[in-house]
Amino acid sequence: MSHIEIHRSHRVGWLRAAVLGANDGIVSTASLIIGVAAASTTHNSIILAGVAGLVAGAMSMAAGEYVSVSSQADTESADLAIEKKSLEEDIEFEKKELTEIYEGRGVEPLLARQVAEQLMEHDALGAHARDEIGISETGNARPIQAALSSAGTFTIGAALPLVVAWVVPLHLLIILVAIFSLILLALLGALAARAGGAPMMIGAIRVAFWGSLAMAITAGVGSVFGVVA
Repeated sequence: MSHIEIHRSHRVGWLRAAVLGANDGIVSTASLIIGVAAASTTHNSIILAGVAGLVAGAMSMAAGEYVSVSSQADTESADLAIEKKSLEEDIEFEKKELTEIYEGRGVEPLLARQVAEQLMEHDALGAHARDEIGISETGNARPIQAALSSAGTFTIGAALPLVVAWVVPLHLLIILVAIFSLILLALLGALAARAGGAPMMIGAIRVAFWGSLAMAITAGVGSVFGVVA
């Protein structure tokens, strides 16, 4: 019987940035709101701090992801340039190098040589990029995609606890923002795990635990160093 295998490794690039952005948006904004609220300030000041955190966080996430992934892309481009030059100058050495890689994976020497020759006839640079350097089409760097995914999901994640802080009474703000944010974090962890093919419960618990720790520490700092408005 034939069967269908669904692989999810092609989602790694955008999924990592999207989950990171949403998680940071919820955690950082909720923690900021709770920390400011714990300092016994006014409702307007809390909302203002939350909005400022949303804008600054989204821009920071976009810039950080773009710079980080661009550095990865630059490294990949430099490695490919070196490999391309080597292929032009010594094709036999590169063929031997690829053959030895396949032999190291358990392929018989004669067959390894044949595989290396056929792959290099089809796409020499692509073969060496995949098997020698470890660069694949599904995992290569996409700076703009990573930046937009991270900033967009951060904004969505940050807006949710901010809306709760805006609509609830001041005396219930800390507890309701915390509960709502933990529920969102658990859902996010479960959805991210499902998208990546991992156990949903583990993903939910992991994200909720670290999010609650961040909010608790920030609330503690706000209580210790806060002043009555």
